[in-house]
Amino acid sequence: MKVRQIKQQKQINLFLVEEFGESTGKVLFDKQTQALERLINGTKNKSKNQMKTLTQTILPRIALYQVLTKENLSEERVYSYMQTYMLEIVAKQKHSAMIKMELIPGFYWLYSTIALKIMRASDLHESKLNHGKDFFDFTITKCLWHTACVENGCANLCPLFCDVDNVTYGNLKKLGFSRTKTLGYGGDCCDFHFFKK
Repeated sequence: MKVRQIKQQKQINLFLVEEFGESTGKVLFDKQTQALERLINGTKNKSKNQMKTLTQTILPRIALYQVLTKENLSEERVYSYMQTYMLEIVAKQKHSAMIKMELIPGFYWLYSTIALKIMRASDLHESKLNHGKDFFDFTITKCLWHTACVENGCANLCPLFCDVDNVTYGNLKKLGFSRTKTLGYGGDCCDFHFFKK
């Protein structure tokens, strides 16, 4: 797959043009595209499923972060731009999708059943699962998002990936969400707790 065909790239391009103006935004997007190609080509020893998630979701954001850090911007400004992109654009979009899903009859049962099935089969995490009639928990001890940030020298970006979950699952009507720690914030695990409201 060509890098520019990755769905998220269109969103990143629009974001950069909006934040930095047409000409600077386009230059930054070209740099981010090149950085993403390098990241993809430099990623080894991953399964097909892991590579797909890295390419579509994780590495485009790491490439954006890496490019912004090489510009004449303070660390705080870079983090602020990444926060805007990941929380105001990515997370809001995901939250909006969750709100629409909640309209489906039997949403909680469907969502919990599918989420548990995906987590059991996924090689994106190492986790323990627990569930009852009105709750389901994932205790994640290894996560592809955290690993990718560490492997690519930007562990300090990982908390933003965690924050995306807070926005995605926050203030829903039928699904509650809580977490006391995450790998990205230096915890020994991510203790996801979902419950029926």
